Amino acid sequence: MGIEQRSNAGARLVPGATPARAATMRAAVQHRYGPPSVLEPSEVGLPLPGRGDVLVQMGAASVHPGDYFVMTGEPYVVRLAFGLRRPRHGIPGRDLAGVVAAVGKDVTALRPGDEVFGWSTAGTLAEYACVPADNLVSVPANLSVVDAAAVPTSAMAALQALREIANVRPGQTVLVTGASGGVGSFAVQIAKAFDAEVTAVCSTRNVDLVRSLGADHVVDYTRTDFTRTEMRYDVILDNVEAQPLAAVRRALTPTGILIPNSGRGGRWLGPLGRIVKARVLSGFTRQQLKPFLSVEKRQDLLTLADLLTTGQVTPVIDRTYPLDEAADALRHVAAGHTRGKVVVTV
Repeated sequence: MGIEQRSNAGARLVPGATPARAATMRAAVQHRYGPPSVLEPSEVGLPLPGRGDVLVQMGAASVHPGDYFVMTGEPYVVRLAFGLRRPRHGIPGRDLAGVVAAVGKDVTALRPGDEVFGWSTAGTLAEYACVPADNLVSVPANLSVVDAAAVPTSAMAALQALREIANVRPGQTVLVTGASGGVGSFAVQIAKAFDAEVTAVCSTRNVDLVRSLGADHVVDYTRTDFTRTEMRYDVILDNVEAQPLAAVRRALTPTGILIPNSGRGGRWLGPLGRIVKARVLSGFTRQQLKPFLSVEKRQDLLTLADLLTTGQVTPVIDRTYPLDEAADALRHVAAGHTRGKVVVTV
């Protein structure tokens, strides 16, 4: 299975760049849904940008649990969006950072040679990715492409949860479970940037890490159950959902907000059952249970770029893998307990 071919109408290629000389590229490709073993390093057709697109020569692509769900096709509900019988796009991956290699006729804000990061819906585990220009922003000068690739999906989820769903304000108490993971490590830093008092929940080996991210308090879940302490929080971002809703609600203030965000659930509908349950419970209590689905937005990526530039947010990189070992990267993500982000370098 090759990647989606796009029109090259109006494309401007970098003089002497690889796309002008080669019709194929290296990519991690899957022909069917399944475990990481379905990914195969392959030579596939090189895409060319349409009028509003940018061809990015990939430097790095991060992977996260959502990529694993799409690769496996489970929960089955994901197939409604990504292909019923087999993946609509043979190349997995969503987050990216790299260098602009070519731009479409209508693209004026970016030029060949610009370093960019953002997201693609047509796969990023490849040497090149074709991306709508609106999905990209410039890489901050103080960031490497590996760091930049780690940002888009996870950091936007953390930003939207805390700013749009919880409306976190200075002085509020915020608890983040899974604080050393992809979304959690960004959430701790973003909550601090909003001047909240942050409590991070993690395992013993990650206590020092989350403290270095700015957490005011750290709960080691192997020793303390945060739902059984006297502390009450204005906002809980639950990236793990290891505790029943009733137990987590005990740790909320009477009008607090709980955001369940693990993405896990049943084989058919994934987290939808819990989302419905949370919505129903919210109708019978002053506490607010607000599960959500993050949506990539260019303005949010620009906000994150500002936070990255000022050093208020710094990506945490767990491991990097070369492109031909993309399957191992997704295995590592699926095993859980990552410290920050897993990145595939190209």
